Amino acid sequence: MPPPSPLIFSILCFLSVIIFTSSSTPNTITLPLSHLFTTHPSSHPFHTLKLAVSTSITRAHHLKNHQPNPLKTQIHPKSYGGYSIDLNFGTPPQTFSFILDTGSTLVWLPCSSHYLCSNCNSFHNTPKSFIPKNSSSSKFVGCTNPKCTWVFGTSVESRCCKQNSATGNCSQTCPAYTVQYGLGSTAGLLLSENLNFPGKILPDFLVGCSIISVYQPAGIAGFGRGPESLPSQMNLTGFSYCLLSHQFDDSPETSDLVLHTSSDDDDKRTNGVSYTPFRKNPSSKNPAFGAYYYLTLRRIIVGEKRVRVPKRLLEPDVDGNGGSIVDSGSTFTFMERPIFDLVAQEFAKQVNYTRAREMEKKSGLSPCFVVSGTATFPELRFEFRGGAKMILPLSNYFSLFGKSDVACLTIVSDDVAGPGVAAGPAVILGNYQQQNFYVEYDLGNERFGFRSQSCKTRV
Repeated sequence: MPPPSPLIFSILCFLSVIIFTSSSTPNTITLPLSHLFTTHPSSHPFHTLKLAVSTSITRAHHLKNHQPNPLKTQIHPKSYGGYSIDLNFGTPPQTFSFILDTGSTLVWLPCSSHYLCSNCNSFHNTPKSFIPKNSSSSKFVGCTNPKCTWVFGTSVESRCCKQNSATGNCSQTCPAYTVQYGLGSTAGLLLSENLNFPGKILPDFLVGCSIISVYQPAGIAGFGRGPESLPSQMNLTGFSYCLLSHQFDDSPETSDLVLHTSSDDDDKRTNGVSYTPFRKNPSSKNPAFGAYYYLTLRRIIVGEKRVRVPKRLLEPDVDGNGGSIVDSGSTFTFMERPIFDLVAQEFAKQVNYTRAREMEKKSGLSPCFVVSGTATFPELRFEFRGGAKMILPLSNYFSLFGKSDVACLTIVSDDVAGPGVAAGPAVILGNYQQQNFYVEYDLGNERFGFRSQSCKTRV
């Protein structure tokens, strides 16, 4: 994580066991039998007896099959192409909207009355800010606090002490952080705060208090791999969601994000769900790669035709580049140019509609086709290690452009052409392709699961 610029730093500094035995025959116990009732309860003894039988059985089922109630919060489709959840921080709680992001780790929110957001005019709502002084549980994280190392590494304490060598005082706050995203960035100081759920409070939760951001007006809830992420701090065994279809509007409809806290780690499978194991990135050169949920994508099928993507592109190399990840924070699925070109060419071969070249230039999507009436396109299927097959609904990979009669492939690439692989994942499975799928991140069993379903049906 790079250090903040001098301007940002100056702003941040400113805002600173019972055993029974018997003498009778071995393995037997002789006791006088007791009566169920010493007196008749009213005039209906069997009513009471049946009730006792029923409640005993019900209680047995509860004890045999008891699972802790999972925590839930609602997911909101947003106009910017992402999904948000509401979380409550502080004492008393202050509620804020966070982007659900499985591709990053830090949980942060706009903080202080001095929060500044540059280039945020395109977002409809100006977010409110968390005010630490209004919370009795809010405190800055010190440089010697182990949680400071979650973000800055094990060398951070020596860095702090070195800076304060004159006084020998190492009690200063953890350094200011900066986080870079695909678009924009944020910077601030780390807080220890209460995270509040109905009936459950998680004290000393590490949260970023952002003072300045670029293109990031709302907070982000990092659900990736890393000690500072929400799943790690909550000790979740997994989480699941179902993303409602969105039309790039702030729909009032919601679906559930379920946080699984059960310690039961056996191989239980959710009905109808196909699983593929997570895989680790082999490289330690880039710490960010360790935060991603890597999957082994083995085949991409268009219609009945397998797209001949070289295996080396679908698996991370020794430097950690290549392979596939799943990311709720990306809107459209991304493919490196060599993979995208093969997929796009296969659609172009199998589709008989006229290409809409002008719309391709305007939208940045390709290929686009002029359609009329009910459009028909080849099926798109992703096949993963373990035999899991994700057959995408047509609306998840071809969409009409506005009110026109032009349909475009909603998978994107950049302009980096050639046979190699650029830095980072080669395929990023975005949220648009995950719409109307129940999706499960089984962290206890290290696997990713999914099944097709309407997300208007609660999970």
